[in-house]
Amino acid sequence: MIPYGKQNISEEDIAAVTEVLRSDYLTQGSKVPEFEQKIAEYCGVPHAVASNSATSALHLACLALGLGQGDVLWTSPITFVASANCALYCGASVDFVDIDPKTRNLCPEKLAEKLAAAKVSGRLPKIVVPVHFCGEPCDMAKIHALSKEYGFKIIEDASHAIGASHQNGKVGNCQFSDITVFSFHPVKIITTAEGGVATTRDVHLANKMAQLRSHGITRQADEMQGKTHGDWYYQQVDLGYNYRMTEMQAALGVSQMRRLDEFVSRRHQLAAQYDDLLANLPVVLPFRQPENRSALHLYPIWVQPEKRKFIFDDLRQNGVGVNVHYIPVHTQPHYRERFGFQAGDFPNAEDYYAGAISLPLYFDLSNEQQKQVVEILKQALQAA
Repeated sequence: MIPYGKQNISEEDIAAVTEVLRSDYLTQGSKVPEFEQKIAEYCGVPHAVASNSATSALHLACLALGLGQGDVLWTSPITFVASANCALYCGASVDFVDIDPKTRNLCPEKLAEKLAAAKVSGRLPKIVVPVHFCGEPCDMAKIHALSKEYGFKIIEDASHAIGASHQNGKVGNCQFSDITVFSFHPVKIITTAEGGVATTRDVHLANKMAQLRSHGITRQADEMQGKTHGDWYYQQVDLGYNYRMTEMQAALGVSQMRRLDEFVSRRHQLAAQYDDLLANLPVVLPFRQPENRSALHLYPIWVQPEKRKFIFDDLRQNGVGVNVHYIPVHTQPHYRERFGFQAGDFPNAEDYYAGAISLPLYFDLSNEQQKQVVEILKQALQAA
């Protein structure tokens, strides 16, 4: 089976993890700070806070920005459920902004319309979470301008987008946001097995997220109530969580970061080849803004909805592990039952989902395997 995504692990990666396993510290050692520094330097941002998953990082980001009971978070319906669930963890509610049918990212025009209506009704969001779907950056300049007009905070969900660039700056530099979150799940651009990082320009947000990822505990005397009892002393000053990244994960991340640009370049090569190989087939190819450099986490095509299941099943049966990204979050039973969302609420997202199929795209995908994928797809399209 040719999977839709897959990690690449080198001997150097294995050696880096093995070195940690032979060391004195498997957690809370020097590798997590080293990994955070590598991310921060790459993105051009002062602060990076590592966690055990991007879901945890999203939760920490929401908490650091003060999201809570009575607040609302808006995000895209075309995303993994974690982009919305992070608000529910804080006791807030969730709403969605429909996508641009071309970019498949959160639509700035739809956002502007919804904000104007929400201002009248007194229900503006506290946080908006644009999702860089497939690694293609959203129009962050427009979204940021709206945040200044309407007063909301921005968390970029860049789970797909480590290595991407927008307006000549790396995604993660937080030029147009308060916090950016990356994912390092094995199917992503680089991996730490599981893991996430939140970047920010704000030292107070960074310190708050770092504190909350470790039970809300501080060992800093200036953050304590009263005087410290000694070097052993700590205080829990907030209700936090155990969201720490391990040293093994961080060591793998440090090693993988050395090849990040190589990974992204190969994905661009493969995507360009898909563009050529699929040009004359009855499918809609993914759109990439020329002023951006996508990280190309995914290569989703769009087929006629009435043919999608047949084509999907045929590809799977012939050894191509395609997937669908994503089922619109507002159609999930939990969100329908909790908030009353219905089919038709976000038509662009629903139309996209109806015909979406993600083709294999990963560093180790060979040119021969890619041609095999396309040939099987051709046959499925003809038979459908």
